Amino acid sequence: MQQKLAKTRVKIHELMQTRWSPRAFDPDRMVSHDDLIALLEAARWAPSCFNDQPWRYVVCNKATDKTGWQNAFTTLAEKNQLWAKNAPVLILATAMSNFNHNGKPNRHAMYDTGAASVSLCLQAVALGLVVHQMGGFDAEKAREVFHLPAECTPLAMMAVGYQGDASLLDDAFKEAELAARARVELSQQFFSGRWGNGFEQ
Repeated sequence: MQQKLAKTRVKIHELMQTRWSPRAFDPDRMVSHDDLIALLEAARWAPSCFNDQPWRYVVCNKATDKTGWQNAFTTLAEKNQLWAKNAPVLILATAMSNFNHNGKPNRHAMYDTGAASVSLCLQAVALGLVVHQMGGFDAEKAREVFHLPAECTPLAMMAVGYQGDASLLDDAFKEAELAARARVELSQQFFSGRWGNGFEQ
């Protein structure tokens, strides 16, 4: 499996240093039921405002539910379909718009669902799996094919599986798959005391 370790200023945990978003998935390796449960448990125990747990995930496992998987696949942007076709699991991440305890709008729902999704991704790394999250999908079609309630907001589609070789990808994706990972400088996005005052590196 190709590793693309994050080049960090100081040591960070290997789960975070190792996590990245490949597009090459092994089409012949399915994800076990126990591993899927572990991913969902990791998401379930994420922090949330008022412990409201606004996230909802629709899990589509090609090995056990080809119809569900195909429904998820049809929502993907055409460019994402070119590589996601090999992912054995597609998961739709959604957030409930209102708090459970009082029915009022929950402006933290998307933030909290993001936290749950990161927890899922890190658990995947721990299990030797990879996850690629996608914004490139048709949210309204997802609403339709999965019969989502009106108060449920589709946020991302996640491809889950075992990493495959970059040779499985179309040429358009190979360069990005093999390129080194990069981030902007820490001081450009993290500030000390006030906006724009870059945190010292």
